[in-house]
Amino acid sequence: MSRRKHTSKFKTKVVLEALSERSTIQEPGRKYDIHPAQITNWKSQFLKNGEEVFPKKAKDAKTEAGEKEERLLKTIGQLKVENDFLKKASS
Repeated sequence: MSRRKHTSKFKTKVVLEALSERSTIQEPGRKYDIHPAQITNWKSQFLKNGEEVFPKKAKDAKTEAGEKEERLLKTIGQLKVENDFLKKASS
């Protein structure tokens, strides 16, 4: 008998059902024909690595506005330098 391979989508579905606590670990095990120990293993892996799902900090509006302002000031500075250079070159 060969080992079954389950997709991460399927594992997540089973783990979320197990985490919902509407039923015991045995019920999803019977439903999906998976040993409850395997579900417990997936559940612990899911909880341990759950922080990787949301890797970036959410940017607030002030940070985004500050970054946009910084980009605009940088562009203005670059254009001013180019304008001054062209004025000197044309004289």
